[in-house]
Amino acid sequence: MNKVELIAAVAEKTGMSKKDSEKALTAFTDTVKETLKNGEKVSIVGFGIFEAKKRAARKGINPRTKEKITIPASVAPTFKAGKSLKEALGK
Repeated sequence: MNKVELIAAVAEKTGMSKKDSEKALTAFTDTVKETLKNGEKVSIVGFGIFEAKKRAARKGINPRTKEKITIPASVAPTFKAGKSLKEALGK
């Protein structure tokens, strides 16, 4: 399912227009991004937790040249599924 299909599904389930559904989806994703950027997590009970996790710098190997490189520290978004979402998928 892509964004357009998701917007259409939300519109159908809620009775909202596609334009309003798109605004709601955009507001949701923007809010999650801003919250993660501020170092906080977003917890939706039963669905899951969005969180930004820090990754330490580490050593690696360039597969083409086989030379050793240093991979810089970074922050990566993560999602941990909630209990009801796991159950809905049959674990």
